[in-house]
Amino acid sequence: MSMLRCLAVDDEPLALDLLEDNIRQVSFLTLVGRCKNAIEAIEVLQKEQVDLLFLDVQMPGLTGIQLLKNLKTKPMVIFITAYKNYAVESFELDVLDYLVKPVPFERFLKSVTKALEFHNLNQKGQKNKEYLFVNADYTLLKVTIKNIVYIEGLKDYIKIFLTTSTKPVITRLSMKAMEESLPSDQFIRTHKSFIIAVEHIISIRKNRIKLKDKDIPLSDHYKESLMNLIQKENF
Repeated sequence: MSMLRCLAVDDEPLALDLLEDNIRQVSFLTLVGRCKNAIEAIEVLQKEQVDLLFLDVQMPGLTGIQLLKNLKTKPMVIFITAYKNYAVESFELDVLDYLVKPVPFERFLKSVTKALEFHNLNQKGQKNKEYLFVNADYTLLKVTIKNIVYIEGLKDYIKIFLTTSTKPVITRLSMKAMEESLPSDQFIRTHKSFIIAVEHIISIRKNRIKLKDKDIPLSDHYKESLMNLIQKENF
């Protein structure tokens, strides 16, 4: 089963708490952040891979609809709001679902199950993806995905370490863009500066991951996602 990385956005603390409780009751959901306004959400979306965005409509400053209109790359979106009158406009933005507060857990579960099914359809295409192209040394270079061991981020650049070369491929790309280009059941973010191929993990001890020729840091922020993925692979 795939894991969906979720971001919750609502200006009401109690609503955020209730939403977080619902998310944590669903085995295939992982909460990567909670935000009280659209500006905070934009900052998280720029840094993190988010598969599913739970979004309130009426918030101070940017509304949920305004936020969605300003996103270049959109995750799946479920609106959760106290207002019914934005439903038509929201579906014109291709949102996955529109939930009106208070949301019964059964209705919430139905909505996120729909999100998982949609995500799995997209992942089938990702699993068949065997390579990607990156710009390196003024050359468009083909990188075979199964040869990637790990990726290290360096400000505006990344290093791609491969089983087939002693030298990494260096390309101007963000970690977020690279993470979204890779199959999520094979690669996992472990730190703001590292993405690793799960098959190359030898062991995990506290906040360190041992690969064949490298120890990779594991931050607390990403530990739950990694453990959920490993548990899914075991069962």
